[in-house]
Amino acid sequence: MVKITGSPHPHADNEDRHAREVASMYGLTPKVEVAIRYTIQNQQWNRLRMLVDPLHPADKADFLERISAEDLRILVRQLGPDFDAEILPYLHEEVRENVRDLLDPDVFAASLPELDSDDVVTIAEELAPEQLNEALAALPAQERVLVEQSLAYPEDSAGRMMQREMVVVPPFWTVGQTIDFLRSSELDRGEFYLIMVTDASGHPVGEVRLSKLLCTQRPRRIAEIMDTETRSIPATMDQEEVALLFRRYGMITTGVIDEEGRLVGIITLDDIIDVIDEEAEEDLMALAGVSDASIRTSVLETFQGRAPWLFVNLITAVIASVVIGFFESTIEKVVALAVLMPIVASMGGNAGTQTVTVAVRAIAMREFSPKVAVTFGLRELYVGIANGLIFAVVTAGLSYVWFGDAQIALVLGIAMLVNMVVAAISGTLIPLSLVKLGVDPAIASSVFITTITDVIGFLVFLGLAALYLL
Repeated sequence: MVKITGSPHPHADNEDRHAREVASMYGLTPKVEVAIRYTIQNQQWNRLRMLVDPLHPADKADFLERISAEDLRILVRQLGPDFDAEILPYLHEEVRENVRDLLDPDVFAASLPELDSDDVVTIAEELAPEQLNEALAALPAQERVLVEQSLAYPEDSAGRMMQREMVVVPPFWTVGQTIDFLRSSELDRGEFYLIMVTDASGHPVGEVRLSKLLCTQRPRRIAEIMDTETRSIPATMDQEEVALLFRRYGMITTGVIDEEGRLVGIITLDDIIDVIDEEAEEDLMALAGVSDASIRTSVLETFQGRAPWLFVNLITAVIASVVIGFFESTIEKVVALAVLMPIVASMGGNAGTQTVTVAVRAIAMREFSPKVAVTFGLRELYVGIANGLIFAVVTAGLSYVWFGDAQIALVLGIAMLVNMVVAAISGTLIPLSLVKLGVDPAIASSVFITTITDVIGFLVFLGLAALYLL
């Protein structure tokens, strides 16, 4: 039996009360977090529940993600059957897996029916086949069929992220009938903003915003007030394309249709926010060559994810070193070249990365067309020339002050100008070419741009030095 210790000081109870009040209004504040950690360390389980219960599931998930593995084990085991199922969708995939392993299988299975269908699908697609069968068996028959149908769609598609709970009415209903239906005790749809209108075959024919429904007289037909210009999304559409449509048209909710055009679900804005965050994180990680990594990734997984890209970078570095080796005798005679040549390569690499970053974002946002690509390429070329001229003068001046040799300064300035222009051109062409080849530009662009700017920078600088200084 666990002994519940007393308060650490006379004002602890007042502080606990204040912490709970703050938590109910503002979520997981530092003071609340400190209080929760203290109760875990001192095994004050009753007090722990008083602090945790008022928190929003997202705040609870945030706390679980930031505590140690041992504290996570203690907390989840202590909560047991009282574990809030709504926490699961907010957890990072790795933490959710840990929590799932810590929960009793029966408790985990019993928590799934409490979630929306899209959240159940998100969790179900992470399970092993045996675990998936157990989880599906715990769902009501009708919900189990819906989840299985969603899992049949491709990964990262609209069919996987759609919510099956929705309000659907026929066009011949009146506003009064619809409102009475919404008020019926049998209807439990949670939050919704859009009422879908379908024909007898289940094909969407319109939609009615909840605000418009409530502001319309009861005798009017739904067909009279519904918006027929709907933008239904195919269930097989990639989630990134869905996010672009939401952003472009300012949508809050939209229907999802199957291959036969029948309404099978809806997608809401909160799901799209998750997709946007996921895609942005994926591109950011890919640019650095650390995709699928997090602060909780194991040593082995982190090593396996990074080592291949470091090997690729090693090859590019060897290529640049081979170019330098061709001019070994030149460097031996003019030692200043060894000091100055990293400047050319570094400036070109940074300039190229700037262009690549803008280009990759434009590609991800579907902003490029042939005309826009040409305009963008010319703009980057002009910027490259301008930057090249400015930094050629700056670096040449520094070189002259440093070494007092006008010829070296001139060679450095010319090499700087050439490499900045090359960086601008390659920074535009490389991501566009990779897209044509079916390769993700976010992953491969940085490797190519670094190789090109290093090789061209060293080749031009050392080549000009060999021609004019010797």
